[in-house]
Amino acid sequence: TGRAFPWASPGFMLYFLTPDAGQRPPGPTPSQSRFQVDLVAEAAGATDDKSPNSDASSTVPSGGKSSQECAAADPGAGGEEAKGRFRVVNFADPSAAGSAASPEAPTEGLQNGDTVMSETSLHSSTGGQHHYHYDTHTNTYYLRTFGHNTIDAVPNIDFYRQTAAPLGEKLIRPTLSELHDELDKEPFEDGFANGEELTPAEEAAAKEAAESKGVVKFGWIKGVLVRCMLNIWGVMLFIRMTWIVGQAGIALSCLIVIMATIVTTITGLSTSAIATNGFVRGGGAYYLISRSLGPEFGGSIGLIFAFANAVAVAMYVVGFAETVVQLLTVNALMTDETNDIRIIGTITVIVLLGISVAGMEWEAKAQIFLLIVLITAIINYFIGSFITIKSKEAMGFFGYDGSIMWENMGPDFRKEETFFSVFAIFFPAATGILAGANISGDLADPQLAIPRGTLLAILVTGIVYLGVAISTGSCIVRDATGSGNDTVSSQFMSNCTGASCKFGYDFSFCSENKCPYGLHNDFQVMSMVSGFGPIITAGIFSATLSSALASLVSAPKVFQALCKDNIYPGLSLFAKGYGKNNEPLRGYILTFFIALAFILIAELNTIAPIISNFFLASYALINFSVFHASLANSPGWRPSFKYYNMWVSLAGAVLCCVVMFVINWWAALLTNVIVMGLYIYVSYKKPDVNWGSSTQALTYHQALTHTLHLSGVEDHIKNFRPQCLVMTGYPNSRPALLDLVHSFTKNVGLMICGHIRTGYRRPNFKDLATDQSRYQRWLLRNETKAFYTPVFAEDMRHGTQYLLQAAGLGRLKPNTLVLGFKNDWRDGDMMNVETYISMIHDAFDFQFGAVILRLKEGLDVSHIQGQDDLLSSQEKSSGMKDVIVSIDTSKDSDAESSKPSSKATSLQNSPAIQKDDDDDGKATTQPLLKKDKRSPTMPLNVSDQRLLEASQQFQKKQGKGTVDVWWLFDDGGLTLLIPYLLTNKKRWKDCKIRVFIGGKINRIDHDRRAMATLLSKFRIDFSDITVLGDINTKPKKENLLAFEELIEPYRLKEDDMEQDAAERLKNSEPWRITDNELELYRAKTNRQIRLNELLKEHSSTANLIVMSLPLARKGAVSSALYMAWLEVLSKDLPPILLVRGNHQSVLTFYS
Repeated sequence: TGRAFPWASPGFMLYFLTPDAGQRPPGPTPSQSRFQVDLVAEAAGATDDKSPNSDASSTVPSGGKSSQECAAADPGAGGEEAKGRFRVVNFADPSAAGSAASPEAPTEGLQNGDTVMSETSLHSSTGGQHHYHYDTHTNTYYLRTFGHNTIDAVPNIDFYRQTAAPLGEKLIRPTLSELHDELDKEPFEDGFANGEELTPAEEAAAKEAAESKGVVKFGWIKGVLVRCMLNIWGVMLFIRMTWIVGQAGIALSCLIVIMATIVTTITGLSTSAIATNGFVRGGGAYYLISRSLGPEFGGSIGLIFAFANAVAVAMYVVGFAETVVQLLTVNALMTDETNDIRIIGTITVIVLLGISVAGMEWEAKAQIFLLIVLITAIINYFIGSFITIKSKEAMGFFGYDGSIMWENMGPDFRKEETFFSVFAIFFPAATGILAGANISGDLADPQLAIPRGTLLAILVTGIVYLGVAISTGSCIVRDATGSGNDTVSSQFMSNCTGASCKFGYDFSFCSENKCPYGLHNDFQVMSMVSGFGPIITAGIFSATLSSALASLVSAPKVFQALCKDNIYPGLSLFAKGYGKNNEPLRGYILTFFIALAFILIAELNTIAPIISNFFLASYALINFSVFHASLANSPGWRPSFKYYNMWVSLAGAVLCCVVMFVINWWAALLTNVIVMGLYIYVSYKKPDVNWGSSTQALTYHQALTHTLHLSGVEDHIKNFRPQCLVMTGYPNSRPALLDLVHSFTKNVGLMICGHIRTGYRRPNFKDLATDQSRYQRWLLRNETKAFYTPVFAEDMRHGTQYLLQAAGLGRLKPNTLVLGFKNDWRDGDMMNVETYISMIHDAFDFQFGAVILRLKEGLDVSHIQGQDDLLSSQEKSSGMKDVIVSIDTSKDSDAESSKPSSKATSLQNSPAIQKDDDDDGKATTQPLLKKDKRSPTMPLNVSDQRLLEASQQFQKKQGKGTVDVWWLFDDGGLTLLIPYLLTNKKRWKDCKIRVFIGGKINRIDHDRRAMATLLSKFRIDFSDITVLGDINTKPKKENLLAFEELIEPYRLKEDDMEQDAAERLKNSEPWRITDNELELYRAKTNRQIRLNELLKEHSSTANLIVMSLPLARKGAVSSALYMAWLEVLSKDLPPILLVRGNHQSVLTFYS
């Protein structure tokens, strides 16, 4: 079944048994424990190697505990069957791979042992030795750390991996529960630490990475330096650099090169900072931006960047084809120039596609060959510039000379060119700096390669551009006729102007007429100057083809990374990679067709500025990412590359934007519109990813700053907002309560959904945390702006006290407690009523306002099967790890008070496992788990049907109707403020406010006018004011009798018993109503009954009644009497909200 390890600690050996091993051993077998192993007490030296199929005898160890069935499998053999059951302890020794069975295996590896608890496989990354210790007293196995037996693991890089990624296996450290919990307790299931869940895309990447063996990875020279240099030295170097010197002069040409280099250097520093802030996967600029600024910016830039690279292929190929056509112009044109460019371009791009598809290795070899050709061409030019030949003088080349240099120092703009237009033509030559970063997935060590290669490439290419600018400006004149007859004799020397006169040439003819030669006129000047002309042509071919090849590889790689993240759902087709290097073949084909389409245009002057702008937009965002991440001050932002500065990066981002508009204002506008459009689309779609972006970090930073700032400001009546602590239980178990409170707190005040979990078993705090995040997500999905705050407590009252004291933060603390009315108060234990009424008293003690909502049908819908959309397919699709497991109804008492209470929803009734199609208009999906055998679509009984309809009434638009405000007692104005806020909302805006107040019969008009004045000063619109003069009239006889009947079971009737017996009963059942108290509060009781009659008379058709909550003096009015008052006051009415502020003003008419 397993093998005994000869190096195990003396006295104990661990056997690995396959799960189907023979008979079950006698004695208890706790099936929940993850630590299930068989104990064998034998001598240390025994080496017993059993066959994997034999049964193992179970031995009861000296510790007296019965041996348990071992659910573990041999790590070599049956690993798959034992998935996820237990932890493997792997003391990996790379030199001893696969030597688990060898007694001579070296044990030096034990010093840095790894604790492995792999959910997917028991095979360690090295297949090294396994070293176990077992402790009979505690039923767990232990590892040697610092020579002690402990399960606690030493720091290890593998604990911090996200996946079984390219670099090694993801190990899972022992959880806190395993180290800290009592041993008879079932260890928790492991989840991932916060934010470490992997998106399906990352899991797929991990799987591919694990499978791919023999992958080609590049170092910093081959992977980054060579690519960047080839991409930066484009056609511009040989064809346009001389023309730029002619137009702008040496000084301004150097300035143009330096400006472009500053922009690229700042971007290079920013790229280096992002690339060294953590492990970089494939996707280049897209990966860097999306992981820094989040999917919105990343997604928009990724698409644009991939497209720009695809079009850049066309631009470079057309540059190549133009050069070829110029060579053919003499006598070998096939058709006309334009069509020849198309034909040659198409053939070229097909050849390049072939090289790319052949694989990265071939492409890298081609790049090195092209770089050698390019460097040869540059050296060839510099050598040629020192060799003066008579025949070249007529074409304007005289060798290095101070006078020529001086003449060419200043600008000479012609044909409406300006400094900025010339800069715009040069700048694309500097844009290849991300060529290395774009293949980040194919680099052996991107963190080292990207900074080193990119910055060195910028330096080298910048120096060469400057060298060419100074060199050409110092040895070639701006205009030359090319005719040897334009020499000038010494007597005409005085009339001759220009540096060429010194050498006996007069090119003054060119000032009126266009000459074919010189810096201004001949794009091929460098070929003429160079030692051997054709090498320059080869250099042009090399520069164009290498840039085209780099772009042809970059575009699909970036696009593949974008598709893998599934930000644009329709594009996932292109995420698939092929072969050991995971080549994006589909992306290559797409890039090929895009490039081909633009090659067929064959006129790229309109497209070049758009490409430059797309690249610049990417650079601007990379710079902005660094500024943003530094500003957010997130502890996760700690690049190992230190030579960056947040303000320099911001300046770089601004520069990039300025350069975009300088190059081409309409293209810059178009680029911004496209980026913003894609940004808005991705924001709207809200892709289900969490990359810990700096946007999140900055949001947190701002929230913290503002919350602290708010705490330093005293409250003012004008800024009063109802901040509600709503006792909803699970947020979806009382939809009417949630919706109504959300209606008046949304975008106005704080709303906290309080949930008290009571129970007799020890609380499972891990469950509380999972519930907290799960229901918070549910609130967000339902677009409810609220926080879910669950607490464990001995009973409801303690839980409410905890929440009243501790919920909220600084000024963002609740000031109003909102409860549902306890409809079932007569059915259960009256101590629940005592608790319920005490919660209201506690709210007033803490200076809170109190609000109670009553619907005649009730509020709690959690018992209705299949009623709520909580964990439907949307949860499944989000890659969540915490899917709800089946719920055992016997755990009822653990969840919360199982007694019928309007606050408590017992766990088996939890709507976490159910679903409702009307909840938010989404299509019905099957619930993840069914509560029992009944179908979730079974017909509801009539009362449940009514309850469900009533619970959704506040989600609908409230047509023309009224909100009746019975403002009988002045509580500071909360009774008036809530209906005002409510009728300001879209759903309630058609409802008019009617105000009802108490008054004397003989002063009705006076009271009405006084109230109208007050309301108009408060600027609160009302449709009607009714003064009730008959509140104190005696209620109807049948209503009085009904009340007597209602309280009969709860009376103490102390007059009918001994005084001692009465006191004992009152102490044990404090809610009982004494005869004395009933007599004392007779008038108040009658008033509640009378008010109910008036409410039925005046407000039976209202959409909502808001009424002053009657107060009961603490200790004087028993909870049963108070509950009876609330019952008679609010029964058989439309939805009624009983409100009592804390008697501090919440309305003011002062400005």
